[in-house]
Amino acid sequence: MNRAAEFPSKGLANAPKQDLRTWLGQIEAAGELQVIKGADREEEIGGIVDFYQRQAGNQAVLFDDVPGFASGYRVLANILTSVRRINLTLGLPLDASKMALVSYWRQYMKGKTIPPVTVPTGLLMQNVSRGTEVNLLKIPAPKWHEHDGGYYIGTGCMVIMRHPDTGWINYGAYRVQVHDRNVATVMCSKGKHGNLILRRYQELGQRCPVAVVVGMHPALFMVAGLEIPYGQNEYDAAGGLLGEPVEVIAGPVTGLPIPANAEIAFEGFISPDDLIDEGPLGEWTGYYAGGHKKEPAIRVEGLMHRDDPILLGAMPGIPPDDDSFYRCTYRSGAVWNQLEAAGVPEVKGVWAHEAGGSRLWLTVAIKQMYGGHSKQAGLIASQCHAGAYANRFVVVVDDDIDPADMNRVVWAMCTRFEPREGLEILRGCWSTSLDPMSYSPSDPRNARVVIDACLPWGRRDTFPQVVRPSAELEQRILKKWKDVLPRGR
Repeated sequence: MNRAAEFPSKGLANAPKQDLRTWLGQIEAAGELQVIKGADREEEIGGIVDFYQRQAGNQAVLFDDVPGFASGYRVLANILTSVRRINLTLGLPLDASKMALVSYWRQYMKGKTIPPVTVPTGLLMQNVSRGTEVNLLKIPAPKWHEHDGGYYIGTGCMVIMRHPDTGWINYGAYRVQVHDRNVATVMCSKGKHGNLILRRYQELGQRCPVAVVVGMHPALFMVAGLEIPYGQNEYDAAGGLLGEPVEVIAGPVTGLPIPANAEIAFEGFISPDDLIDEGPLGEWTGYYAGGHKKEPAIRVEGLMHRDDPILLGAMPGIPPDDDSFYRCTYRSGAVWNQLEAAGVPEVKGVWAHEAGGSRLWLTVAIKQMYGGHSKQAGLIASQCHAGAYANRFVVVVDDDIDPADMNRVVWAMCTRFEPREGLEILRGCWSTSLDPMSYSPSDPRNARVVIDACLPWGRRDTFPQVVRPSAELEQRILKKWKDVLPRGR
């Protein structure tokens, strides 16, 4: 049976926005889904996804009939490595450009939020197990990379916690390894909200309740990976993204809010000092920089899933990958907004390059207004909240350069960058142990450079003229010859 036929390709206008299978129907109708049967979870699922992720724009991949697992238990990956699929997820025109996506995110960050609503039940509750009946091993969590230390059930996931003092609900995308029928681990980098909440429970000597969702609408996963401010509920942000409240149920074990129509979720508790060996996992920087170490254990007491459940995978690896590509447009919009909030005028574009995992490389385009403007923009971009974590390069270019066009950016660096005046090295900056060039595992800071690749301020009027048609000539050619000109011109 071709299970792709189960996904509705017609009548989508009235379909629920929060259902993964509705989304699959939409991308199938758009020619954005590839179904593969019979790939094993030990080597082949991850190996195939690696091929698909080597170039942005390849189809999403749904793995069916996984050997050794019940028929109908599926794995979906390579979900958000396509601008077309991101557009579809956000309700934008399918062929909207990268910069249109950046503009969308800029407006979204300034827009409304919609709180979740609690409902009595949902499709997630079709299959419920508790206690000794819990068996995470029936889910075909892949070994995503050849040298991974185990099976990662949580990559495209939501890890949900509640702050013990304030009741603040937070969810984030943290890696979750499955170890046994009822044992998993979660790895939250220091400083991330999940880590702060977990540390507070440890300070109080209490168990931390946690719910992990590993199959849901990609919009909910997108929000899990964004920099939602401390104290704000990601469900509110997801509601604003979807344009309607997220329907949640109260988890039967923890009481935590869980998407009612998710595919798979499990609940349990993390006890103070309950640590077990975790990793390694090939991470978003493209290296095994996180290593093998002890991480908090989740003792799982409840498992829920839909019939024929779909595990959502966002395999990290050499970027661009599922863990970073969609964040390029979001982080670009966030840095742009924060530059303007800091008083930097005439920002014309920002691109957080996908090859840098959306963090390591930022390009900022400005219309120069005064001497020092370009250096100001670069220094602030390197240290504003959206741009500071794990950054390596910030390049500032003039407004005739599309910051998302790497050929043009490199051209500007080669012809407008003056190394004696245009290079700044910053030391002791905020990074992560996943950064292979951080100072050390115990001191995860790094150094970075800011490159001014704008026309020299004092030579703007005398700099050699750019070899391109004038805007007037371009318009005449477009009008007369548009039918023969290449796409993406």
